[in-house]
Parts: sequence; C-alpha cells; structure tokens
Amino acid sequence: MSLSPELLLHGYSIGIFPMAEHRDDPDLFWVDPKFRGVFPLDGFHISRSLARRIRRCGFTISINQDFEGVVDGCADRADTWINAELRDLYRQVYNAGQAHSLEVWEDDQLVGGVFGVALGAAFFGESMFSRRTDASKIALAYLVDRLRQTGFQLFDTQFLTAHLASLGAIEIPRSDYRKALEEAIGDSADFAAEVPQSADGVIQRITQTS
Repeated sequence: MSLSPELLLHGYSIGIFPMAEHRDDPDLFWVDPKFRGVFPLDGFHISRSLARRIRRCGFTISINQDFEGVVDGCADRADTWINAELRDLYRQVYNAGQAHSLEVWEDDQLVGGVFGVALGAAFFGESMFSRRTDASKIALAYLVDRLRQTGFQLFDTQFLTAHLASLGAIEIPRSDYRKALEEAIGDSADFAAEVPQSADGVIQRITQTS
C-alpha cells in the first residue's frame, strides 16, 4: 500500500492509521483497534516526583523546531513501525501544517520529544522518545497542557501502554472513539498558538484539572 498525504489524513479522519511491521518493511497497513487509547485532557497524572523533575530539569521546551529530529528520535530503536515511506509522509504533512512536534532540549541537544498529526480539534499522537530520564514524560506534560490551551478536544494515543496508563491515558471502545473523533474534527484548534508554558504554569494548570 502506497499512501499520499491526503489519503493519510483521510484515514485519520475516519478513525484508522497506518503502520509498518518494522523500519525495513516497505509495506504499510491500516490499523483500526477495537479499543482505542486516548488521553483525557483533564486527566494527566503528574506525580510529585515528576513535578519536581519538570521544575528542576533545566530542559528547554520548543514546538515545531526540529520535527524530523523528533521523528528520527522516535524511530531510533530496535523495534519501530516508522519506515522510510511513513517518515516522508509525516514530513510532507508537517510541511502542510498538519503535523507538529514538541521538543525537549538540554542545551543544544535534542533529548526527547513527541510528534503527531492534527485535524480540527483532534490530535493524533504518533510516538515519543527520551534520551534523558523522564524526558518523554515531560514532553507529554507540556503537550497535554498545550493541547488544552489551544482548543483541542481529543488526544488520541492509538494504543494504551502501561507507561501511558500510569500518566492517565485510558481505553475506550471503537464506537465511542469515533463519536469523539467526529465531534473533534468538526471543531478547530491551533497547535502553534502562542501560550504560556513556564514549568510552574504547566504544573499548576495540570494539577488543577487532574
């Protein structure tokens, strides 16, 4: 299966997403889970230790500054579903303004991040990576805060992992997901809007709603 950016986005809009078996497999296939992982935007669990880490880590957070670096960081593991075609598709969707990244920097080194696709007020989280302790958790905290501040209604994580569940993600049936998706993509949000993102502000906003 060969995809265009338009077909990729259409797939997201109807509740399916593409994957490859591994990085060297040229074939893609659509995935339509019976149960879908989602992150309630008012349900991120921030522990005291993570709050301390966010305040004291010394990391810098940015958005859309190194999209390809984040995708490559996510694919830099022994087992990845991001093959060359998907990497190129995400780059094209990013260039069209419908994919985004959030980066975690230590000085000038990219040490963590997360990326995904946006349609309306739905954000489809694709993958995250970490090269420092808790960098991916910190990226998720800043991402959830940004999605809440910029008008998003749905944060799709595709699958529920133990790691995501520990931070507040849940599973919902396919039928419930599609209802939420239809509502979200019919609305609008602006991922790249300028919003406050100080460490204390992120922690305060998340803990007030979780």
